[in-house]
Amino acid sequence: MKESIEQRIDRVESMLAIQQLAARYALAVNRRDVDLRLSLFVEDVDCGRCGNGREALRSIIDPALRTFYRSMHFVSGHTINFDGSERATGTVHCWAEHEAGDQWVPMALIYFGTYVRRDGVWFFVKRRECSWYAADQMARPNDVDFRGWHDRFLPMELPGLFSTWRRFWKKSRPAEIAALTKSPIVDD
Repeated sequence: MKESIEQRIDRVESMLAIQQLAARYALAVNRRDVDLRLSLFVEDVDCGRCGNGREALRSIIDPALRTFYRSMHFVSGHTINFDGSERATGTVHCWAEHEAGDQWVPMALIYFGTYVRRDGVWFFVKRRECSWYAADQMARPNDVDFRGWHDRFLPMELPGLFSTWRRFWKKSRPAEIAALTKSPIVDD
């Protein structure tokens, strides 16, 4: 069934609104604007064992922001997949840099998001942050076995989290992979 012009315009406006969520999220982190960051999530956001709601989310966000002093987050590559006109999922790539003590730490991230429109406004329902790597500016990711600063916060899941990535490399012999990396991702 062909979409009407109104449906197509709504889809474009929705994409722009969802992209603004990611940009505002990054701005909120860099500005340490906890209230802005909270306002991007649904009021009844599920925070797991911390409870539900924006105040429960505040109890997670505020301490996390106190683990680094300055930061700069650059978002790109936002993909959005709609599940009807009121729900969507997506991914956002991010290059972030954090000042943590006497380290300046570049970090390659991806966020997996679920979005919902309520009363005409798009919000995050949930957002999962995964790190490719994080290492002091003077180190290389493979010098710290693609681990390092971020291990304090996030498990090492990327790029192995992508089923297509794993399928791609399963067609290669271990020796071929060893020639390309000192830190291969091993299936559990």
